[in-house]
Amino acid sequence: MKKIILSGMRPTGKLHLGHLVGALANWTKLQDEYDCLFMVADWHALMSEYENPSELKANMRDNVLDWLACGIDPEKCTIFIQSHVPEHLELYFILSLITQLGLLERCPTYKEQLREVANRDLKTYAFLGYPVLQAADILLYKADSVPVGEDQLAHLELSRQIARKFNHLYKVDCFSDPQALLTQNTRLLGLDGRKMSKSYNNYIGLSEEPQVIRKKIQSMFTDPQRIRLADPGHPHKCNVFSYYTIFFPQMQKEAEQRCAKSEIGCTECKKELAEKIIVLLAPIQEKRSSLQEDEKYIQEILSAGCAKAEGLARKTITEVRELLKI
Repeated sequence: MKKIILSGMRPTGKLHLGHLVGALANWTKLQDEYDCLFMVADWHALMSEYENPSELKANMRDNVLDWLACGIDPEKCTIFIQSHVPEHLELYFILSLITQLGLLERCPTYKEQLREVANRDLKTYAFLGYPVLQAADILLYKADSVPVGEDQLAHLELSRQIARKFNHLYKVDCFSDPQALLTQNTRLLGLDGRKMSKSYNNYIGLSEEPQVIRKKIQSMFTDPQRIRLADPGHPHKCNVFSYYTIFFPQMQKEAEQRCAKSEIGCTECKKELAEKIIVLLAPIQEKRSSLQEDEKYIQEILSAGCAKAEGLARKTITEVRELLKI
């Protein structure tokens, strides 16, 4: 039997190039090697978007369309919506009974989000407890591995701590330690040199029109030391060059030389990059367009995925309920 992997995304907006290189490209490979469950994490999204949930449903459908367009195959994996499997919240509550506040308050991402997200009130009970929901997501399916980057190892370790405490408290071997499946942490920066994010409005969406992509790429942060066209460039300090490194490695050496030798200006370089990104996204957008009209197909995928996920989840919850005598 294939080992089980769980991964998911929060439907907080349209997907962008950062999602493609950070998760989707990896998911398409994993689905051939593992029994993959890919989750639309809408409960997690609500923890930050609870004040304005009006776009949540549209984002969920939109994200699934992008997953399918990028090569996620429902014949090879399970695609489901988190809130459609009620066992997630049940196990979340049970695990919260045994999780100490100190573990949550020390979570690096929790503290980082409180500092950086100024336009939302995240000082809530639910947001503090989101790592417990993450643990419930993973343990509910008894996932063997979770694809993470090195920056996410602390989250997975917290899930393992919760699993060990449950096993120790009830003197059982209900949950095993989910292992990290370390993925290459491809760091794609946004147009302004910060992390690519909808919150910063510095992203290139997977479904954006060519004219929008061209306009956005023209606004990209480039080499600050290059003032005039004749000045030699410093490609390794330029965000535009980093896109060649990630998306077009076969053109990396040529792009580096043209920049360093002043054979091309930043404006022209960005024009060329925009056209290459448009070509890169064309097959994804074409497939997305063909899927968009088939609402029945999308619903069938989600219904089948939910049924499989709930079947697995119910087995775990039955076992946990027996241990708790409820």
